[in-house]
Amino acid sequence: MLECIDVTKEYPAADGKRRVLDKVNFTLERGQKLGVLGRNGAGKSTLIRMIGGVEPITSGRIEHTMSISWPLAFGGAFQGSLSGLDNLRFICRIYGLDYKITREYVDDFAELGAQLADPVKTYSSGMRARLAFALSIVIEFDCYLIDEVIMVGDARFHKRCEEELFVKRQDRAMILVSHDMGFMRDTCDRAAIISNGIFTPFSEVEEAISIYDSL
Repeated sequence: MLECIDVTKEYPAADGKRRVLDKVNFTLERGQKLGVLGRNGAGKSTLIRMIGGVEPITSGRIEHTMSISWPLAFGGAFQGSLSGLDNLRFICRIYGLDYKITREYVDDFAELGAQLADPVKTYSSGMRARLAFALSIVIEFDCYLIDEVIMVGDARFHKRCEEELFVKRQDRAMILVSHDMGFMRDTCDRAAIISNGIFTPFSEVEEAISIYDSL
């Protein structure tokens, strides 16, 4: 289970503080898939980053009894001066993964070739995203955090991402951020809207989409 309890996020602003998210509350059980809707800048990705532990919350708390991925394709946790391979070795040590098996998978999936031996700071944003996505998939999490930022690369790479996430791991819980309403209908069994900092949950995806379209 994953539970957000009065989760609030504020950023410094010229006139004091700007509240991006105001007391977000929801529970996600194993296997459930929650779609999060909102206009650009509404706080969707901020919520994903807080749940993934890569951005601090201002107040409230996040509790979970299942393993949670970092935001898929998020490359901010890489040590830029180290190579992709050195970052891979570090993650293997942290998660107790076999380095040889993990490297073979990442080599095949990320398709970075010899550039895996280059410092990550020399990678393009797309290369960093491909490496981060490959590392996210090679670790088996109970809940995946998915932002539209994962849609990098060509159509073939997109198809491989979808196969790994939504076919092979269809039994996992997910929180998904997307502007593609068809994707939300096909993938999610619940939805929520973030507007003016308020997180409003809906039990029916279609109802959430209808209200979102009217905003």
